[in-house]
Amino acid sequence: MRKTWLPFVAGVLLILAGSLLAHTIQTSGGITVADVRFAGDKGTTLSALVYTPSGATAANPAPAVLLSHGYINTREMQSAFAIELARRGFVVLSIDQSGHGYSTGIVGSNDFGGPAALRYLKSLPQVDKANIGLEGHSLGGGPVVGAAASDPAGYKSVVLEGSTPAIGAVFGGQSKVELRNLAIVFGGYDEFAQLMWQVEKGSDIAKSKALQALLRTSAPVVEGQVYGDIGAGTARVLHNPAITHPWEHFSVAGVAPAIDWFQQTLDGEANPLPPTQQIWIWKEVGTLVGFAGLVVLMLGAFQLLLAAPWFSGLAQPAQPAAETKGRRWWLAFVLTTVIPAATFFPLMKVGQLFFPLPVFPQWITNQLLVWALVNAVITLVLGLVLKAAKPAFRTDWLRSAAIAVATVGVGYASLALVDALWAVDYRFWVLGLKPLDGLHLTYALAYLPLWTLFFLVALRALHTNLAVKGEGKGQYVAAALAMCLGFVVLEAIQYASLFATGVLAMAEPLNTIIGIQFVPLLAIVGVIAVFTYRRTNSYVPGALICALFITWYVVSGTATHWSPDFQLPIPGRG
Repeated sequence: MRKTWLPFVAGVLLILAGSLLAHTIQTSGGITVADVRFAGDKGTTLSALVYTPSGATAANPAPAVLLSHGYINTREMQSAFAIELARRGFVVLSIDQSGHGYSTGIVGSNDFGGPAALRYLKSLPQVDKANIGLEGHSLGGGPVVGAAASDPAGYKSVVLEGSTPAIGAVFGGQSKVELRNLAIVFGGYDEFAQLMWQVEKGSDIAKSKALQALLRTSAPVVEGQVYGDIGAGTARVLHNPAITHPWEHFSVAGVAPAIDWFQQTLDGEANPLPPTQQIWIWKEVGTLVGFAGLVVLMLGAFQLLLAAPWFSGLAQPAQPAAETKGRRWWLAFVLTTVIPAATFFPLMKVGQLFFPLPVFPQWITNQLLVWALVNAVITLVLGLVLKAAKPAFRTDWLRSAAIAVATVGVGYASLALVDALWAVDYRFWVLGLKPLDGLHLTYALAYLPLWTLFFLVALRALHTNLAVKGEGKGQYVAAALAMCLGFVVLEAIQYASLFATGVLAMAEPLNTIIGIQFVPLLAIVGVIAVFTYRRTNSYVPGALICALFITWYVVSGTATHWSPDFQLPIPGRG
């Protein structure tokens, strides 16, 4: 009985420890974090987190900074900036830009939500309206430019991280403005150098004609040199640290220049600190521990439920067909590993034809599903060709569906609880899992059948081809590697080329960054698949759990592109 409870208890302890650590870091020094909703333009609603430092009140207002994340991210992605600025005495409003997170509308609508966010920030009584800064990472430059254009005298300085003042045009933004006191932080290994600044490499940004025009110089820009005058609002400065695009909001080197610029250009922070004195990484460690705890908790919940009277009928030891790991096993392992990664970039391109629709409004999710479903077809065809011995799978659809819903439900309840108690979720770097609001729940229900088809095919093939009689814990390692190793190699090829030459081996910057998430997620899928199969002799419970989990993950963190006035994108716009 003790062993039956052990994973569940371990999951609870990991979640508590990680979430408390994350909460402690983001509230250090008396900072409060509030989850807010406020009116956007044209009937939309915007979501944000407000970080208020100790001592910032209506009687003693503090300088403030508006933060915006990039494409297919959410407000939590800017927590490194939020934590460090709030520690130094700045009020921070970290928004979900339009069509992201809990903000309604679609990507790019209403200047990405920037003007409404700036109005809301200035309405807060604890904010010094004469000392406001704006910061955006990547597509987060869209809300920043929109906010600045809506109120040219309503802020004092701007930081664009891995971005450009023209970035909003990618999704139809029209706002243009002469930005006041602008700092550009652009990684020397930024994957989007060509799109953002029309140079081959991020390390070449000093030679960018667009940047030179922005800084009003005809010579290569000198990194760290302030062009213009802060007092007059005309200052410009470039920082070009040796980091990638997703490291710009997840490294000391990316965060420090923003802190330094706001401490230079805004007055009144209560607790000035050296820019490199940063603690935010421990919040990320905490939420990573929470994410690991979620996986352990769900496995523990599944094990406990399987011991309950009604679900006990599912319990049966696995009965693989294969006797040994012969040549056919290794062939199946290689194909399972290679094909999904090899088809990822081409099928994501094909998936762009799965345009946003009322029922399927998330364009990136649509592309991912094209990749997944085509791989399911390939898997079925290969199954006919390879002709493996068929295991005696046991299928009980009703109880399998019920235990899957209950298992993921326990995990979801844990996230809802820590979000309500401590305003944290489960995440690390580009990996992030959020609770679903009502709107995103409807999206999830629409996408769930398609993800379910994929996982039923994929996990049936996994156990048919790779499960071996009498295999011990090594089965977990084999399954996790089979699911994710191809993406490990793909990402290694891309980033080895980037760090060696300054450019990716294949010109797929967005999908390369998206692909980073596949490594941990597919490894988790492999572990869940084996854990459930070994206890039920069925691929169905694991497939349904993975479908629910991945649908939840993708839908909660991916942008909405469809609305009644949605227009198809212009070819070549990006």
